Amino acid sequence: MSGTRRCPALFIAAPASGQGKTTVTAALARHHHERGRKVRVFKTGPDFLDPMILERASGNPVYQLDLWMGGENHCRQLLYEAAGEADLILIEGVMGLFDGEPSSADFSMLFGIPVLAVIDGSAMAQTFCALAHGLATYRPGLPFAGVFANRVAGERHYQMLAESLPQRLPPLGWLARDAEIVLPERHLGLVQATEVGDLDARIARAAAALHDMNPALPPEVSFTAPAMEAVTPQLAGVRIAVARDEAFAFVYRANLELLQALGAELTFFSPLEDDILPSADALYLPGGYPELHLDRLATNETMLTAIRAHHGHGRPIVAECGGMLYLLESLTDVRGRRAEMLGLLPGHATMQDKLANLGLHGIELPEGKLRGHTFHYSRMECPLTPIAYSQAARHHGTGEPIYRRGRLTASYLHGYFPSNPAAAAHLFLP
Repeated sequence: MSGTRRCPALFIAAPASGQGKTTVTAALARHHHERGRKVRVFKTGPDFLDPMILERASGNPVYQLDLWMGGENHCRQLLYEAAGEADLILIEGVMGLFDGEPSSADFSMLFGIPVLAVIDGSAMAQTFCALAHGLATYRPGLPFAGVFANRVAGERHYQMLAESLPQRLPPLGWLARDAEIVLPERHLGLVQATEVGDLDARIARAAAALHDMNPALPPEVSFTAPAMEAVTPQLAGVRIAVARDEAFAFVYRANLELLQALGAELTFFSPLEDDILPSADALYLPGGYPELHLDRLATNETMLTAIRAHHGHGRPIVAECGGMLYLLESLTDVRGRRAEMLGLLPGHATMQDKLANLGLHGIELPEGKLRGHTFHYSRMECPLTPIAYSQAARHHGTGEPIYRRGRLTASYLHGYFPSNPAAAAHLFLP
């Protein structure tokens, strides 16, 4: 892979979380998709839920871009590949523009992608300009395309906001406040795309409601191919069964594609719906919302028996967050309802209504170092001695225990396999 590709691109950021970045990004993606353009959308940070929405909006796969988890070369490769097929690249930022290390601003500057700042203008007038000015000038050299006003009361309100901006900070459109385009949320963020029955209608309504949009595409950005090491097919001939349904949906697309690049054959199954487990050498139980499906998980006896048998035969199981909770003796939801789970990992977990841990983490396993992130509301008690603890990327972060029982490896950590393909492969080797 070599050379440079050019493609119009925008980085959609905001002064804080909750400004409506996902709604605006989805609206822009659908707006251009409906005009016959191929739109590739990315999400910075480790988020699982926003990409589900953005895939529906754009009609194309969405990958996470995280400089800490995946590294610069991995991000550069994903962007370079997208630039070779897309008419437009949109990247949704994470939290506020300058939040975190590395931040959305760091990403924008590294790749030269101009920022479109989304600001919730619902309760302000000229202060809109002060926020826009701060975002545009706080970091010298930040490429800045303009400002988008969200949740505006109407055209007169928008004019007030737009007129407050200096000429060097152009207004690039607005969306009115509208309950029919709001994306529903729960404790881990947005509701999964498959659970929102009218999601396409909401996205279409948002796209149709975009006002004062410049019909032209943004300027082109150059994306250079990185130098990447070839992946050794360490998993050639290995069949991995991946849990995938409403209870277990938090899995990085890049993880699955890497496993395939390593030579693995992937098959998917539902612990909620399926009676039998596919024939497999290894299991991958990703995170999700098992606490919302306690009865169905607990009463699917044939599936429980099959997974217990898989473990009993000494075959690998990799379980992350919600997948780990499924392995426990029991899980209790926020209403106090308790259900028995697989019992392959001794201990119990209880959901709570306050955040237990959040952040980017790295782990050093016997197989090698992996990076990923943790985000959970449950508390867990397990009598096993952890084989290791993760290390938080930020100061004073709380490490997560890593448990191993036979060929079973479990943790709250959502691993990002491209951070160390060889280590990821060894977790699944029979």
